[in-house]
Amino acid sequence: MKKVFSLLAIIAIILVSNCSRIPENDNPVIGIWSDIEVAPASTTAKSQTVRKEWIFNDAYLGRYHRKINGSITFKTDFKWSYENDKYIISYPGTDMEDQVLSMKSSEEGNTLADAIGNVIAVRE
Repeated sequence: MKKVFSLLAIIAIILVSNCSRIPENDNPVIGIWSDIEVAPASTTAKSQTVRKEWIFNDAYLGRYHRKINGSITFKTDFKWSYENDKYIISYPGTDMEDQVLSMKSSEEGNTLADAIGNVIAVRE
């Protein structure tokens, strides 16, 4: 009889554990956003292309890269949240300040802008 109860308990545990679902996050910010800056060439150096890239995922986490002329010079993970039509991005473990951004849509595409309206990144 103990074996039957043990088998029923195992089946119940399996059924209960398989019923839990993670809520789907379909926020429009999920994806890759980037900003490209080209520093003009000086008399002693060639021009530099600085690319900043944010990769937002559906678990409210992401990865930030800064590349100079195609080589990664800095990368870190970040956390993000969405409150009152604003995205708050924090970079734990770094000295980077939190960013508060909003998404703007136009005919050219979607952009992330700061509180003043400066474009920080464009959706790829």
